[in-house]
Amino acid sequence: MLGTDFLLDCLAKEGIDHIFMVPGGLIDPFLPALGRQKIIRPIVAAQEGGAAYMADGYARASGKFGVALCIGGPGLTNTVTSVATAKTDGSPLLVISGEAATMLEGVGMFQDASSQTLNDANMLREITHFSSSVDNPKNLHHLVRHAMLHLLTEPTGPVHLSIPKDSQVANIDAAYTPLNHDLTHARVLSLHYAEETLKHFIKGPNGSAPIRIVILAGAGVEHAESSTTLLKFAEHWDIPVATTLRAKGIFPEDHPLSLGVFGYAGTHHSRLAILDNPPDLLIVLGSGLNERDTMNWTLKLAPQNTICVNLDTLAMGTHLTGSSVVGDAGAYLICLEDQAEKIRPALELTRETRKKWLADILAQPRLQDSEDCASSAIPIHPARIIKELRNAFPRDGILLIDSGAHRAFAGHYWTSYDPLTYISATNLGPMGWAIPAAIGVQCAQPTKKIAVITGDGCMHMEGIEIATAARYQLPIIYVVINNAALGNVWLRAHTEGPVPDALTVLPDLDWAGFSKALGGNGITVTHPDELANAFSIALKNKGPTVIDIKADKRCVTPVQDWSSACATWSYQE
Repeated sequence: MLGTDFLLDCLAKEGIDHIFMVPGGLIDPFLPALGRQKIIRPIVAAQEGGAAYMADGYARASGKFGVALCIGGPGLTNTVTSVATAKTDGSPLLVISGEAATMLEGVGMFQDASSQTLNDANMLREITHFSSSVDNPKNLHHLVRHAMLHLLTEPTGPVHLSIPKDSQVANIDAAYTPLNHDLTHARVLSLHYAEETLKHFIKGPNGSAPIRIVILAGAGVEHAESSTTLLKFAEHWDIPVATTLRAKGIFPEDHPLSLGVFGYAGTHHSRLAILDNPPDLLIVLGSGLNERDTMNWTLKLAPQNTICVNLDTLAMGTHLTGSSVVGDAGAYLICLEDQAEKIRPALELTRETRKKWLADILAQPRLQDSEDCASSAIPIHPARIIKELRNAFPRDGILLIDSGAHRAFAGHYWTSYDPLTYISATNLGPMGWAIPAAIGVQCAQPTKKIAVITGDGCMHMEGIEIATAARYQLPIIYVVINNAALGNVWLRAHTEGPVPDALTVLPDLDWAGFSKALGGNGITVTHPDELANAFSIALKNKGPTVIDIKADKRCVTPVQDWSSACATWSYQE
């Protein structure tokens, strides 16, 4: 079969049913091949960066990987931020770019970005797990396989393949066999060090059995598909669970053992349990131990009362001096389950005292300024928007959150019940990511309701992809918290004088009208009492609906605990 058919057949055999793309001359042979392929549905984006964001969203929501197809050169460089975002969040994204035929490299071919000119493959090497050009059609089969292994082996991340035109149209005499799931989900665990940590469950730093035990669950639990295992373990021993913002939703936030989010936009409950009076034992599962996961590094990870499990040895080596377990968070939880009889006496002995300690924490306010959720202010308070959307939205609906002040409001006030129902690019945090990413999520989960919380600044950057959602009649709800400003930046800048203030305000554009012009639906909301009806209409609409909500830029984000921690932190400690 032709190289294009071979590639698409590989994707179909790996369970991929959508590909996100922008057509162009260097990938012309893929167009008829997509017509011959009966499994994969192509989605044409407005811009290559948007296509890659869509593929990223598809990967996060499907549990598989996402695929973006574009031309090399300007098409591929448009994806750079999208690929970097996937890398920082560990999202498996395959970018396929077309390239000039190898015999024409370096002779002045239009848009040639081969190794003889810009070198596309090298350009993406620093932000991917694997980036290569197929320099000979005979290499296509094994380079695709190499790419798949790098893509799907934990820790996951993006990969890139540059396919010259001669490889696209060559006859490939090879058959692709899907990767063995056991190979890519190997449940790697340093068993000796995992078993060494059992001593922490039996005897705390003061010599007695630990009473106050807390689990801080990060994205590694999601990557390991182990939220159910985590829930079972926590319930078995009545151990409370906090999550990082990146992992919000992997533990149901209405569960009696939930402490909510710890770190940026976190709850008072998690701060009380983890930071104010450090627990006898803190179990950190799958967190990169970055600034936002650790409350600006004010979280003290002492080896005598901390167990940290991660596949990323660099993260642990940077922030820990002991009690590190290299491994998959799910494999570690299974190990604890297998060793239940060794830790049972101590955990049973302390169970009732631990439940009383947790009850005292949960009796205190969970959220900052919770009265803002019922605010009748005009312009509308963002907390009221979050609360009204949560009330209207299905429990199993999927929410995507963009980057800006709205991230803090959503992280703090939104209640998540299930894994993969709260999705955000939290590490690199590019503005506008959620707008196209939601298209990939909707393609991966066609029966689910999908909503996006974004801002007017984000709409300036990626709002054109509303046209893509309209083209394919995807019923995504885009909630634009329109405060006529770059919210988070304005909150800092306006105190510095009139010039910083002026540089961070935006014109109050008609985003509902913008959506209508692109073929979508549009609703404008100026009063908080209009929110419930707007959400009700949007949930019934066909195609995308942009709800332009006129919000107050002066509302301070709910990051009080975060700000207090930042004020006390010193790099020298």
